[in-house]
Amino acid sequence: MTWQLHWLEASGDLTPWRSAIAAEVEIARTAVGTVLPVSPLDILVQRLPGAVIPETGTTGQATRAGLFSLTIDPNNPNFARSLRDGDLRRTVAHEAHHCMRMAGPGYGWTLGEALVSEGLAGQFVSRLFNSPPAPWECAVTDEVLAANLPDNATLVGNGHDHGAWFFGFGGRYPRWLGYTLGYRIVGDWLDAGADTGGDAWVNVPAHDVIKAARGRTLSNL
Repeated sequence: MTWQLHWLEASGDLTPWRSAIAAEVEIARTAVGTVLPVSPLDILVQRLPGAVIPETGTTGQATRAGLFSLTIDPNNPNFARSLRDGDLRRTVAHEAHHCMRMAGPGYGWTLGEALVSEGLAGQFVSRLFNSPPAPWECAVTDEVLAANLPDNATLVGNGHDHGAWFFGFGGRYPRWLGYTLGYRIVGDWLDAGADTGGDAWVNVPAHDVIKAARGRTLSNL
């Protein structure tokens, strides 16, 4: 298996969920492999109460090209459903996409690059599993989105507040605004007839995707 699971249990025993998690990871690996070459990955699986998305009881975080963490909270009331409804496999595929992009052009440092990286991962998952956008990818209305679009200087400049744009930290922007915006921007790129063959899903330059969204989602630019 090119994806190695590493069970971190100092924060809690994972034995009751090991087989189910391993099965979901394998489903994700197989699905990714139908579209892209599967690169070796180390996946850290840990149990951290309170460190997950409350709505799912899970979360993931890509660290570098060959490593991401998968965090679960079995005490979360939504965790059991996440194992049943495919959330876990979608999370794994999302983070695997991040890792593959980190091995290519990189996740990115600007707001625009981050929006594209998150949108690509989200749309990639939707294509793999024929799934609707995740809650964070459709978290705000069109009106709220239009009222919070970044100007060009904010989009391409360094030093954006990632926590504010993507998680709503500080209250300036709605929670998950960045994920919804990124998903829509990449949707514009796909709707414009993007060639997703080869490694385009991973290596497309962020500026090409943003260009496709000008006059659409990014209607003010």
